[in-house]
Amino acid sequence: MTLYTTSKRILNKHFFSLLISFLISNVVTAQELNANVQVQAPQLANIDKRIFETLSTSIREFLNNTKWSADQYKTQEKIECTFLITINKAASNSEFEGTIQVESSRPVYKSTYSSSLLNYNDRDLAFKYVENQPFEFNDNTFSNNLTSVVAFYAYMVLGYDYDSFSMNGGLPYFQKAQNVVNTAANSGSKGWKATDDTKNRYWLVENMLNTAYKPMHQANYKYHIKGIDILQNNPELARKNMTSAIELYREVAKNFPTLFAMQQFFIAKRSEIINIYTQATDDEKTKIMELLGACDPANGNKYQVILNK
Repeated sequence: MTLYTTSKRILNKHFFSLLISFLISNVVTAQELNANVQVQAPQLANIDKRIFETLSTSIREFLNNTKWSADQYKTQEKIECTFLITINKAASNSEFEGTIQVESSRPVYKSTYSSSLLNYNDRDLAFKYVENQPFEFNDNTFSNNLTSVVAFYAYMVLGYDYDSFSMNGGLPYFQKAQNVVNTAANSGSKGWKATDDTKNRYWLVENMLNTAYKPMHQANYKYHIKGIDILQNNPELARKNMTSAIELYREVAKNFPTLFAMQQFFIAKRSEIINIYTQATDDEKTKIMELLGACDPANGNKYQVILNK
């Protein structure tokens, strides 16, 4: 990332966040994330649930106290995200399997609304954890699967966030996430290899770095900076630019109709798109429905409400 790109993202987010809250402390911190972490095990009856409380605290502190970038953040600039780990199986008191749901959002200019950026449920989570074990992470070495998974998603959260504030701003963080994939590839844990599945951590970051899908980065930037961020001041222009951004996704969909990262975009944005375009003109509704039919055909019925309002 160039200095210009980095500073541009921070400047934009700082400007937006000041309009959200003037009462939050302006103390500059090194950390980027404001992560809410929950670990639950509703199906397990014979495990002391205290270990999951300790694990939740450890992951939260790891995410929120680690310096993931070179940028300096003020409290109100931190990226809001949620990590929900659901333990479904325990081979022992220290060996667990389950899922991790990761969600993140960013503020919208002149609004109290936050726009979803990532909403992904990873079903390939398996790890060993002993209560109070420290979380130690190094970008270039594999320590354990849980630490690598959490670090991977920390970088993905940053990547999606930076991409929404500056053109290609997320690339350095997607590269860091890919490095985590590479160091974990031979660990024996699922989710790190292309051959494990067609939808996993490997493919999530591969899609964000593959130059064949470059229009997605242009779309993400245009959708946010020139779309929802001007929605309060100029809703007609905002919708026009959002439609133009989704046209870029259609260009990708022509050659890669089932692209994993594109599916993730519409999972995160589906409700938002519906809410915004129910206020559109009939011509706008017709256009956006055509685009959504091409980009997210499996969920075409969910968008019908746009036409019905």
